[in-house]
Amino acid sequence: MVDEIVAALAPVPPGTAVDCTVGGGGHAAALLTARPDLHLVGLDRDDDALAAAARHLAGFGDRVTLRQARFDELTTTLEGLGHDHASAVLFDLGVSSMQIDAWERGFSYATDAPLDMRMDPSGPLTAADLVNEWPERRLAETFRAYGEERHAKRIAAEIVRRRPFETTSELVDAIRDAVPPAARFGRGHPAKRTFQALRIAVNEELDSLDRALPAAWDMLPVGGRLGAISFHSLEDRRVKRFIADLARGCVCPPELPVCVCGHEPEAEPLARRAVSPSPGELEANPRARSAHLRAARKLIDDQEG
Repeated sequence: MVDEIVAALAPVPPGTAVDCTVGGGGHAAALLTARPDLHLVGLDRDDDALAAAARHLAGFGDRVTLRQARFDELTTTLEGLGHDHASAVLFDLGVSSMQIDAWERGFSYATDAPLDMRMDPSGPLTAADLVNEWPERRLAETFRAYGEERHAKRIAAEIVRRRPFETTSELVDAIRDAVPPAARFGRGHPAKRTFQALRIAVNEELDSLDRALPAAWDMLPVGGRLGAISFHSLEDRRVKRFIADLARGCVCPPELPVCVCGHEPEAEPLARRAVSPSPGELEANPRARSAHLRAARKLIDDQEG
């Protein structure tokens, strides 16, 4: 969604843009091209992604600074670089195509690989640790909460019965045998939701997002913009709720005839609904079909609200 990102985030005050999940550097390059007066700080927890971004963005020279960091480390990373604000902040959430295609990292249920799923390969916890060590109840709660998996209890029970696991194929077989035939042969792969839940848990993705969104907003000046691309409902609901709360005006009880709180909106959503990829992009990149972009412009400083 390169064009959509540029349209949403390029009209910001001069200064520093932050790509909190820089990946291969595609969105970063588009923003730098559209706004020659911007410096860009690119963050990623994946050192392979940072290496790819460094190659892609080499032509922009000292306008680019890359750091290995989680996006909830945004504030401390920017402060360490001498930045007290950011004109634009972008999140591209979830697992990247680069990570999925690196079969040996275990993100995909379509290939056999070690049960890893760490976005930061130096992280302490792998998917194998979860499925082999967590209690059945905790696994079921994780599959339900992070994968919205309706057969979470059956899958967790089958995992506990069969463990230990070493590979993705072993886990896929257990999931397939655990779910009823309608789910086994129905629409979508039966392991999709469980793999999503494990990946989110291994990388603490939703907890990190809950910390990162307000931190990013606090770094923006008036006129600054925040954008987030999400790929499933758990992420999108968080971004939607965060922007909606900031865009609220009066917070008085409904029974009061007039406003007495004086509360003003801090944010202006840039679109009434999430922006989806164009038909042309979907044809070129089918993986983008579930992407949703939400963005907002900052109206007032927190101290003024």
